[in-house]
Amino acid sequence: MKAASVKEIRDELKIYTPEQLQELCLRLARFKKENKELLTYLLFEAGDEQAYIHGVQEEIDAGFAAINFRSIYLVKKSLRKILRDTNKYIRYSAVKTTEIDLLIYFCRKVRTSKIPLSKSLVLRNLYARQVAKIEKLLAKMHEDIQFDYEDDITFLKA
Repeated sequence: MKAASVKEIRDELKIYTPEQLQELCLRLARFKKENKELLTYLLFEAGDEQAYIHGVQEEIDAGFAAINFRSIYLVKKSLRKILRDTNKYIRYSAVKTTEIDLLIYFCRKVRTSKIPLSKSLVLRNLYARQVAKIEKLLAKMHEDIQFDYEDDITFLKA
């Protein structure tokens, strides 16, 4: 089965009634956890972006609290999971400042926790990629916004 393009889906959705659209959304939400999470964001959290950022930051904190420091392998695996979840929440929002805020928060947590970046090339590269991603996003933003995040970038690079 070949998936339809977004334009084809948009055109097809125009012929449905609101009740039919509601049923389609509920049916879609039943199949994947990510679909349900995206609908939750769109319906309940999109109106208050700051509260959404705060909620994701709490989840990042919980992920860092659960890191097993017995071996670098387990630390690396935990960090990748936290970053994967963070990127998923960033995709839901699609607001660039939210993306920057969450990535900076993740990098700050890596820097302030007792994760041994110097002992693992993989961990150093993971951290460096996120800092580079933040810089790339900031380069596309307005000068005033870049200035607001200047101190954060300085901290992350030190």
